[in-house]
Amino acid sequence: MDLVIEGVVAGVLGTLAMDLGNLLLARTKLITKIDVGMIGRMAAGWARGRFCYGHPSEMEEVPNEVLLGYATHLGIGVGLAVPYVLGWNLLIGGPVSPTWAIPYGVATTVASWFFVYPSMGFGVFGRRSPEGLKAPFSPLANHLFYGLGIAVGIALV
Repeated sequence: MDLVIEGVVAGVLGTLAMDLGNLLLARTKLITKIDVGMIGRMAAGWARGRFCYGHPSEMEEVPNEVLLGYATHLGIGVGLAVPYVLGWNLLIGGPVSPTWAIPYGVATTVASWFFVYPSMGFGVFGRRSPEGLKAPFSPLANHLFYGLGIAVGIALV
């Protein structure tokens, strides 16, 4: 049970670090800002069994989509951190490594590149996104912050 708690704390801190890092870096226009409302619309679509759109404009607005987006975003963040902590214990043993949490966080970028972007209609790596090269690099930066947050969470627990 302690490992699950460690994973939840790491996931929450990782998600908060991602959001804070995104907020700061998006102000420089180097990356795009996370659209939490879109996450909420996408999650509502998933709940209805729709996993693929031709374009994000096809996603129907839903009541409380921002709240749903934050809940989904946080749930995914925790849902990716808990397996890291449990997997480390099962496969490696000993205390979970905060150092390896950083490359793990970066590795979770593949979910954006190969699931989220194609689901939105932007293709692999977001190659059809109007954001150009920001599309593949924004999630990479965001997930670096996520990995750093996981590392801090593990170091604190």
